[in-house]
Amino acid sequence: MTTPRTPRAARTPATGRTRRAGHGPGAPRTLTPATALLAGALLAAATALPGFAGPAPAAAPGPSVTLISDTRLDDRALYFVSYNGLVNNNSFQKNGILTHRGHQYAAWYTADRSAVIARRALGTTDWRTLTLDHRLTTDDSHNVISMGVSAADGRLHILMDSHSDGLHYVKSEAGLMNEPAERAWRRDALGPVQTSLDGLRLTEQFTYPQFVAAPGGALQLSYRAGVSGNGRNGLAEYDGGGWRALGEWTGSTGTYTSEHGSSTTRNMYLHGIDYSADGTLHVFYTWREGNSAVMCAGGGLTNHDTGYVRSTDRGRTWRNAAGTVVGTTGGGDRVAVGDPGTVADPLGPDHALMNQESQATDSRNLPHAIISYVPGRFGQCTTDYVRDRVNNGRAFHVRRDAAGAWHKTEIPEPLRSSQRTKLAFDRHDNAYAILPFGRIAAASAASGWTDWKLLYDASGLNAFGEVVLDETRLAQDGVLSFLYQERSTGTTPSPVHVIDFALPG
Repeated sequence: MTTPRTPRAARTPATGRTRRAGHGPGAPRTLTPATALLAGALLAAATALPGFAGPAPAAAPGPSVTLISDTRLDDRALYFVSYNGLVNNNSFQKNGILTHRGHQYAAWYTADRSAVIARRALGTTDWRTLTLDHRLTTDDSHNVISMGVSAADGRLHILMDSHSDGLHYVKSEAGLMNEPAERAWRRDALGPVQTSLDGLRLTEQFTYPQFVAAPGGALQLSYRAGVSGNGRNGLAEYDGGGWRALGEWTGSTGTYTSEHGSSTTRNMYLHGIDYSADGTLHVFYTWREGNSAVMCAGGGLTNHDTGYVRSTDRGRTWRNAAGTVVGTTGGGDRVAVGDPGTVADPLGPDHALMNQESQATDSRNLPHAIISYVPGRFGQCTTDYVRDRVNNGRAFHVRRDAAGAWHKTEIPEPLRSSQRTKLAFDRHDNAYAILPFGRIAAASAASGWTDWKLLYDASGLNAFGEVVLDETRLAQDGVLSFLYQERSTGTTPSPVHVIDFALPG
């Protein structure tokens, strides 16, 4: 250990002689006790005067990212392009990577189609991988792996490989997640693969499993019943004793009419479903119509409008931003396309608006989302949504302020992709958008999130497109962590990575 050096006494420039503090010309005089008391009283009186603000508090730091590590989990992860995406990297995975009690967990399919789950202690690069007794059934990028943790009993829950059909479910032994340092990471601790939730069958057309940790220790499951353009969102809940269905909460009926035509079926695509610290459950979403007659031309997307609803009773009752009830879970009145006060940002179906992007809440429990589409300055009719989004797509930050007003800011970085962006906040409420290919843009809270700029260009990653963000880690250690897969060709396997960035502390 290096012993700190004691500073030398100050030298007077004129003579070069050493001068002890408190001696010599101009040295401060020692105060008597009485003089010190008088000085203290005068200072106290001065600070009490109007207009004396005292020392200014330190300004909160702006956004920044510092690369910590980029760890390769698998040299040969399964690779195929389906619906313009990869099965190992889809924005709607919740969670494809998560952190719990000092350990991080990641899920993907390896080259032989086997589902694998890996674990590491935070601060290390030593991932331990377990192979599940399941292989991906079809080349469909919807069939992702999602994980959740039930606080009531410390179990890991895994759902995988479903797109408007059956499900595959794994539940670990109790306590596995609560004592990771003491519990061996072994395959038999994860349990067998089931085709129901411990006997509970929610729907025969199951898609988009998303686990949500609810207040009070319950684990909730969001899913879609039905198909694209004609589906409903539902909720189930696990309390440590077992699963129960809460029911469906969105409707697929009613008439939507654009300037081109009408549609009578649809589904709500969630940009996320997340609790803020005050226990409010937030949902941003877009509607996808079942009839392409609502579009100006074929080749686009029938998605329209960015909506928002919230729940203050753990997803049983749904309200618009103003607080009016617009639906109940498991009841006859479900959140529907025409419900008043639910549109945060109106947009017709001619702009290739993307579904299932991302959302987050800030430290004041206010909701934010990232959406993306082709702005009207590039034309009023998309005819090939992939090409048009690659050429002209832009991401936008949408937020609601404390007074109830909605704001939207364009992120000045072209998408150059048909794919989605993830949103996160640091401890100072600076916002980070993880764009396709792993690029990171950010905006400061001090600017009102209007000064978006690119912080990391990801030029060396060779990432395919979308990334899977660890939404649970940021609050634990301030690290932005995401999983990505390298671009390949055809069905040639490619490496899958987890990359970590330090954010301002």
